[in-house]
Formats: sequence, C-alpha cells, structure tokens
Amino acid sequence: MATFCSGTMFSVKKSLSNLEQLVMRVVWERGSASSEDVREALSKHHFMKESTCRTILRRLEEKGYVSHRVEGRTNIYQGVELPGNVAAKAVRHIIDRFCGGSVEQLLVGMVESEVIDKDELKDLARKIARRKTGKGD
Repeated sequence: MATFCSGTMFSVKKSLSNLEQLVMRVVWERGSASSEDVREALSKHHFMKESTCRTILRRLEEKGYVSHRVEGRTNIYQGVELPGNVAAKAVRHIIDRFCGGSVEQLLVGMVESEVIDKDELKDLARKIARRKTGKGD
C-alpha cells in the first residue's frame, strides 16, 4: 500500500501493536537481537513464551519492520529503518489521513490542544531554518 502526497510517495506499513512496539524498541536499542534476547529484555515487564516472541518477530518481518540473518541455528533480527524514520512515516500518514496533507493544520492543532506550546514551535522553526542554511544547531 502506498500513499501519495505532494508528488512524493510514502510507503505506509501496517501499524505496530503495543507488543510489537515493545519488541521493536528492544531491537532498535540493541541494534540486533535474537528472539531470546528480546524475550529476556522484556521479561521483567512482560512475560512472553519463546514461541510467542518468535511469532511476533516473524510478523514484524512480514510487515517490513525487521529483517534477519542466521547465525548458526539462530535468527538475528535488526530493524530495517531507524525509529525516527518509522515515526516520521507514521506522522505523515496521520497528516494525510486527518489533516488533508497539511502539516500546518497538524501543528496548529497541536498548539491549540496544548500538545506543543508556541515557544517550542518557535524554537523548532529556528532550528529548521538553521539546518536549511547549513549553520547547524
């Protein structure tokens, strides 16, 4: 499935469930991980059978969020994209779906709903302007 906006094509992956998001966080934090690594990392907050963890990783691979390589008899998973890129595409999907493709409409709504305040938005605009002129932060 693809969404077209402003002449640019954005790939829209199926969204992540809460459990898939937890698994992705472990994979992103570690850079790569086996299903056992993921299960152990989550064990203090979310018990999961090894088979369940393998199923979730397989689903994440089917959705295009992870890929794997085989080391011995173990699948080692790594994220296909950085978390910021996944988040940006998710936001683009929200903008297209709820704001008619208007970033301005989203940002105004965030200010009006007090998700972000005007000073934060002004600071962000200054940072973006500096990056466009090549001056950095």
